[in-house]
Amino acid sequence: MVKHFVGKICFFFLITTILFTIFSNVTYAVSDKQRIYDFAELLTDEEVEKLESLAEKYSHKRETDFVMITVQDSEQDMETYMDDFYDEEGLGYDQAHGNTALLGLDMSERDVVLMGFKKAETYLDPNRLTQIREKITSLLSDRDYFSAFEAYISLSAKYMKFKPGVNPENPLYNTWIQLVIAIGMAAFIVWMMARSVEPKMETTSRTYQDTERTKIIKKRDRYIRRTVTKRRKPKQNNKSGGVGGGNRGSVGRTRAGHSRSASRGKF
Repeated sequence: MVKHFVGKICFFFLITTILFTIFSNVTYAVSDKQRIYDFAELLTDEEVEKLESLAEKYSHKRETDFVMITVQDSEQDMETYMDDFYDEEGLGYDQAHGNTALLGLDMSERDVVLMGFKKAETYLDPNRLTQIREKITSLLSDRDYFSAFEAYISLSAKYMKFKPGVNPENPLYNTWIQLVIAIGMAAFIVWMMARSVEPKMETTSRTYQDTERTKIIKKRDRYIRRTVTKRRKPKQNNKSGGVGGGNRGSVGRTRAGHSRSASRGKF
């Protein structure tokens, strides 16, 4: 009987140890995943560690990996470089070539490129990627790369909260503006209710008006003067003026055939 009891205890501890080891290895594998590839060495080790932690946090939250690549000179177009990087590294949140939001920086050409694959392609379309890129461009120009990358991760995660096709920068989605609108509507309703219970005056200007004896005996319209102002109509300018710096959003495919959204520009 005692041996049977001891055997059960030993079996319990054995199973517990095995499970603990398995889950520890899984946790380590997830936390050890690299998402920041600073080949241009723009960040300190501490900054890389902070960005890795932030990227991991939001990657789990949005089920999308937020990955950043910096290169000193890609020796090819940055979009092509990033396409190949996605294909060759098999980036993705829970599978190879899966949900990925990708930012790339080419220091030699001053190019910044944002891409979205799979789920990120849907929720970070070219318009949203362009909005994000425009918000971080000034930080990149000021060489504040850490703040730019930090803003990229948080903004991308924020924009992925909204349904596709919705403008995340619409003021109506701002919490403070929603609060102001709610307070304004409540104040209007209270004012209308208070106005409806105010006592009405029974005596008006018409109370003492003698409509039988008071009549309009003559009516005349007098036209005083006329002024005509002439204004030159501006000529149409047929010259096309594109946005400077090559700013554009697009959709496309990698050489391996993976569909993605993109936005690129200069900084």
